[in-house]
Amino acid sequence: MTDTPRPAVVLLSGGLDSATLLAIAKDQGFAPHALSFRYGQRHLIELQAAARVAEALGAAEHRIVAVDLANFGGSALTADMEVPKHRDVGEIGAGIPTTYVPARNTVFLSMALAWAEVLGASDLFIGVNALDYSGYPDCRPEFIVAFERMANLATRAGVEGRERLRLHTPLIELTKAQIIRSGLALGVDYGLTFSCYDPTANGQPCGGCDACLLRAKGFAEAGVDDPVAAKVFVH
Repeated sequence: MTDTPRPAVVLLSGGLDSATLLAIAKDQGFAPHALSFRYGQRHLIELQAAARVAEALGAAEHRIVAVDLANFGGSALTADMEVPKHRDVGEIGAGIPTTYVPARNTVFLSMALAWAEVLGASDLFIGVNALDYSGYPDCRPEFIVAFERMANLATRAGVEGRERLRLHTPLIELTKAQIIRSGLALGVDYGLTFSCYDPTANGQPCGGCDACLLRAKGFAEAGVDDPVAAKVFVH
């Protein structure tokens, strides 16, 4: 008789980082409940990718929740602003770009925390990365530490001392190449994922936004081809 896997809430965007994250959570023996968001982003291709990834990797459940951050704007991903293109890869991460969505990870983790309380889960997974990333303030280790501390003050289980909530960030100190190699070792099909901020009219990655550039860098350094490069997706 085997132990029942413990539930965990895993944030799943549909990109390569979050797909790897889901595979890691599953490999660590959790029953991953995948959570994605329709937050007013420029396109929904990433949500279609999230659904594919959740099914392929055997998520216990996958929910897509609407939280319309486009009501506030302030980001090239949620407002009528130009997405930066063709930046020098070495400069990405040096500042906070216009693709930063104000408080996005704070909002997403708060929703994940609410679901975790309902599930009786004490584990949250988020695929933040502090090496090959776009310079977002809510991807830094300091933010993660602070949110975990807050979460244990904000939940009934934490206050009653029944269980301590843990925020897992297994990708935070990995390069994109290391993330890709880890995912391939766990059987992740990166052809199911999508990373581009600003896809073309026929649904192909633009090839020039920060997400595309970092993805290309990761696959090149990992020494493998990106299976998405030749695919066409539909909005």
